[in-house]
Amino acid sequence: MTIKLFYEDAYLKEAKAKIESLEIKGNRVKLNLDRTIFYPEGGGQPSDRGIIRGDRFEIRVEKVYGKDEIWHEGTLKGRKPKAGEEVELKLDWKWRYENMKQHTGQHILSAVLKDLYDSNTTGFQIFENYNKIEIDFDGKLTWEHILKAEIKANEIVRRDLPVEIEFYNELPEDLRNQLRKDLSDKVKPPIRIVRIPGVDVIPCGGTHVKSTGEVGFIKIMNFYKKSKNIWRIEFVCGNRALRYLDELLEDYWRSLDEMPNKNRPLVERVRELKSEIEKLEEEKKALRLELWEWKARALLSEAEEIGGIKIVGTVEELDMKDAQAFVVYLVDKNPNMIALVVGKNYVIFAKNRGVEGVSMRELLREVLKETSGGGGGSEVLAKGGGFKVGPEKVLEIAKEKLKQLLQV
Repeated sequence: MTIKLFYEDAYLKEAKAKIESLEIKGNRVKLNLDRTIFYPEGGGQPSDRGIIRGDRFEIRVEKVYGKDEIWHEGTLKGRKPKAGEEVELKLDWKWRYENMKQHTGQHILSAVLKDLYDSNTTGFQIFENYNKIEIDFDGKLTWEHILKAEIKANEIVRRDLPVEIEFYNELPEDLRNQLRKDLSDKVKPPIRIVRIPGVDVIPCGGTHVKSTGEVGFIKIMNFYKKSKNIWRIEFVCGNRALRYLDELLEDYWRSLDEMPNKNRPLVERVRELKSEIEKLEEEKKALRLELWEWKARALLSEAEEIGGIKIVGTVEELDMKDAQAFVVYLVDKNPNMIALVVGKNYVIFAKNRGVEGVSMRELLREVLKETSGGGGGSEVLAKGGGFKVGPEKVLEIAKEKLKQLLQV
């Protein structure tokens, strides 16, 4: 069993340990140590990072996991280590300390949400740039709710209350009654209780700062409904909060600078642009229909006719999506028509629904026999691609096959 030095002192940045066992594959190594300052991933808190050094080797620790035996996984530089060797451990303290702030901040925020709205925290996760909690909340969560919770949470931070850690083999009944959340049957002794006097009492296996003042600042960045009564709240604490806000404000002001009208608020400028875009889309749609009308006339003037059915064939430069939109318009507006449209690496065969006796799916199947490729469709519209011949040749083959089908 690995001795968890991070529980004895969460501020311990360096220590010595002995390699109990290890696995090496190329430059990847996993070590199990007799003791460690590295916190393993769990309880929503990511694992620590850092360096393990030995005689003529160094391991950059990227992942730590396990409960009784804690494994340290990372990239090996230098010679291969051996079991029984002594090593030096050094935390990436900036990473650990910020995670300690985030985790303690979560306890404060969760306690406040429970106190104000009787909302239980059902999930928690620390990410590199932000954190999330999930709470049960009946009704609609609003920014007014959020602001009230933020103000109270940051008052607790400013009070610089102690964060106390206690261990119990069995919880006294009066302590059980104080818990923000019932103790799970999965939690085995020793039971680790994290207490912020007058604020929160909760079982927790994470690392925490010594006082709420170290959290620095708690800011909720976003929230949204996840399911019927579960809301997800994204927040940040400490230096990560400042960095997140700086990035957000930089994005805000740069976005506003891009606007024709640079006056706040940004949401009004966005609405103006959306309105302008909608007008342009309507104009674009009208111009597209006009273009399609002229294009249809040109194609119809050159169309072949077999048994009263007009056959329009063309090689297009449009992408497949735009070409299909035109083809659908073309055959819908013109009775007794079949359109054969070939692009750089696609075909679209379509007919007016009134045309009988020929299937576009069957036509495509006949064409694919000579051109390879694949595709499919229905009686009235079929699409394919992946041909081994050029567009002009595909169109030539399609016309020949269609004439054969119409003359059957």
